[in-house]
Amino acid sequence: PTPRLQYLLEPLHEVVHAQRGATVTLPCVLRMRPPGYKVKWSKVEPAGLPEHIILITNGAHHKAYGQLGGRARLRRAHRNDASLTISRVLLEDEGRYRCQLVNGLEDESLALMLQLDGVVFPYQTSQGRYKFNYFEAKQACEEQDSRLATYQQLYKAWTEGLDWCNAGWILDGTVHYPIINSRDPCGGQLLLPGVRTYGTKDKQKDRFDAFCFTSALMGHVYFIQGHLSFEEAGQACRNRGATLAKVGQLYSAWKFSQLDRCDGGWLADGSVRFPITIPRARCGGLPDPGVRSFGFPNQEQRTYGAYCFLVK
Repeated sequence: PTPRLQYLLEPLHEVVHAQRGATVTLPCVLRMRPPGYKVKWSKVEPAGLPEHIILITNGAHHKAYGQLGGRARLRRAHRNDASLTISRVLLEDEGRYRCQLVNGLEDESLALMLQLDGVVFPYQTSQGRYKFNYFEAKQACEEQDSRLATYQQLYKAWTEGLDWCNAGWILDGTVHYPIINSRDPCGGQLLLPGVRTYGTKDKQKDRFDAFCFTSALMGHVYFIQGHLSFEEAGQACRNRGATLAKVGQLYSAWKFSQLDRCDGGWLADGSVRFPITIPRARCGGLPDPGVRSFGFPNQEQRTYGAYCFLVK
């Protein structure tokens, strides 16, 4: 049978997995090279937004475009290889990519999805729940070394055990909350477990929490023991050439480095948390692994250790 694509080989896998900071290759291989052709790589943004061109090649020369183009190159494993290699992958690199063969009237293309391995965590301010409009939620996640989660990331986190009663913004401007154990404060016991949705909300007026997503660390999180105020904790990290860790960095260390400590420690946003990989009776008492929170204690009167972040 005639293949769907005449010049481009269909990839074996349309989803490519990577972690932040890694180098990843998106495959695009030509069966044959038509005369006078070009290959254009672009990142396909959500509906209503333009594509971003990354790189265009004619087989002999190529030109890169934009910020992503500065970290992108052709793999060129052989003369028919037009695969795109991206170095130092960032959180915002996740998404759909298009490899398009431009050949007059016979243009054809294939699409690939770059997915980052990571962890989703709920986030709210020290003032309590439901304080963010969409744009504030987006900024809050970015300040915690993360970004607003996609629905796919939130759904995957739910399948892995995320159970949270408070509704939060995600990247597409919709609001959801994931429930494993149905209960009265979370919509009632008769509702089935799942990712429950409030649908699309007013990005300026409506206020909720945020669901943030982060991936592997580009550095190292470690704990300093002590009875430190918030200011003393920050200074203790700076004395070692580090900074107080952000919430996303602590979640990343818990997820990817299996950081496991029973000690509460200050983080950069003024919260106190501790990561548990192996649940035990005297470490929060909950049966599942996770990052436990003491909330936002008084920064001058309460003393804890410090979780520091050191850039690689």
